[in-house]
Amino acid sequence: MKNPNRQASDTHNVSTGHVRIFDTTLRDGEQAPGFALDPKAKLRMAQMLEALGVDVLEAGFPQASPDDFAATARIAETLREGTTVCALARCRDGDIDRAGRALEKARRSRIHVFISTSPLHREHKLGMSSAQVLDAAVAAVERARGLCDEVEFSAEDAMRTEPEYLAEVFSAVVAAGAGTLNAPDTVGYAIPSEVAGRFAWLRAHVKGAERVVFSCHCHDDLGMGVANSLAAVSAGARQVECTVNGIGERAGNAALEEVVMGLKVRANYFGATTRVDTRKLNPASRLLVELTGQPVQANKAIVGRNAFAHESGIHQHGMLRHPSTYEIMRPQDVGVDATRLVLGKHSGRAALRKRLEALGHAPDEVALDDIFARFKVLADQRHEIHDRDLEMLARGRVGRTLREVAA
Repeated sequence: MKNPNRQASDTHNVSTGHVRIFDTTLRDGEQAPGFALDPKAKLRMAQMLEALGVDVLEAGFPQASPDDFAATARIAETLREGTTVCALARCRDGDIDRAGRALEKARRSRIHVFISTSPLHREHKLGMSSAQVLDAAVAAVERARGLCDEVEFSAEDAMRTEPEYLAEVFSAVVAAGAGTLNAPDTVGYAIPSEVAGRFAWLRAHVKGAERVVFSCHCHDDLGMGVANSLAAVSAGARQVECTVNGIGERAGNAALEEVVMGLKVRANYFGATTRVDTRKLNPASRLLVELTGQPVQANKAIVGRNAFAHESGIHQHGMLRHPSTYEIMRPQDVGVDATRLVLGKHSGRAALRKRLEALGHAPDEVALDDIFARFKVLADQRHEIHDRDLEMLARGRVGRTLREVAA
């Protein structure tokens, strides 16, 4: 049995400036169609997430299936660094007990209990009164306390729950022993100003708020998952629940890499930090793509292949003068080797000259004019010009005249 009082020393308030990263790639992320992982793949991803430095890793929903139980248990006994292993459970005795068994060998464990609180969910999903939901929440937290090191409580569909009732439920579960309170935007309906307002209000009205960590869990149905998460941080949330590459149900969750780099690049605004090793963001993204077979869109922030690529001549000219003209972070900071200056039909003379010099060519202005003219014609025919094309252009072997190339 775990020590039910241990979690008290783990809580902190907004003044610390540290934002916990709660990764749910292996639980909420895996629920997305086409993203299911076997236990071996889950363990590989979990070890990467531990190396990345996430504070809490939600390993699975043990009651969902034997495989989910086995994967959660294996992760719990394997991770031995600073990451807390978490298991999800509904506010049901069977779920909670199974989560506790899956976490028995964890260095540090958390049970994450949840129940819907919005009037829509109470009536149509649960068929329960507000009093019944509150009682179930308190009983679940009390049961989970004896099975793990710390307990998190989530009010599903919190952003569509009456604020007064949500504060009542949160106050009750704090008294029952919850150390983290999660107010999720389960359906991705909220906008940043609403999220900030709700978290500020909860921190002012929940009894015992100073003893717990407030957490946000934002879905991306309206494309505002990351913006809403950062709004919650600005209003005092000190845990963000997110996934690598933003995977998850429907339109996905807030993307871990975007939340982390948002806090890092705009540290002057948020005044908050994480313990994530950002140099491992790109490797973590690539591993998830390898394990799931699901690619990342090219223009995805932070980890898309075009995130540090430039084709526009104006941008390339600026980048050659000073990288900060068009990049707000260094590619190396997120695990990307270097900026790519892509040569295509939008590229200018400065980028062409720079690349030719890198290949060992130093054409004078007249020669460069000729190469540039033939380069532009060739670029109209291809999406990207590669080094072998430039070698042939420099040697005059591609299109001796514009007419020949056009033909």
